[in-house]
Amino acid sequence: MSQLSHVDSNGQAHMVDISDKSNTTREAVAEGHITMLPETLKLIMEGGHAKGDVFATARIAGIQAAKKCSDLIPLCHPLALTKVTVELTPEPEHNRVVVQALCKLNGKTGVEMEALTSVSVAALTVYDMCKAVDKTMCINNVRVLKKHGGKSGDWQAT
Repeated sequence: MSQLSHVDSNGQAHMVDISDKSNTTREAVAEGHITMLPETLKLIMEGGHAKGDVFATARIAGIQAAKKCSDLIPLCHPLALTKVTVELTPEPEHNRVVVQALCKLNGKTGVEMEALTSVSVAALTVYDMCKAVDKTMCINNVRVLKKHGGKSGDWQAT
């Protein structure tokens, strides 16, 4: 197992120096689920929510979150993202919404944290908009599905 990259030889947290890394196209996809009561999901899907379009608001929040990741996570580098997509897919058979984000750039460091932050904030936005009608909602299974680019190469969850 490799050493933690954000900890120096004295055990102190630090930002990794990426100065000498090559620019490559990097992409990451993350996913998460938000489970809810069937009635809540139906309300969202039918567009009957008093606060408006839940998925559109969550999508915008997820995109904004990816762009602000380095403001939220102290050791993340600020990145010039070239693409962020956020998809929210209702799965009535599981009483949940699947949130998936893709982040991409041409740069020196990966975009996994941006994709994870995007998914998390999009799911939190769904929760925020629906909490008045459903306090049972649960955000879970937030994880990286795949990544591309960089020195470590491609990776995909099994």
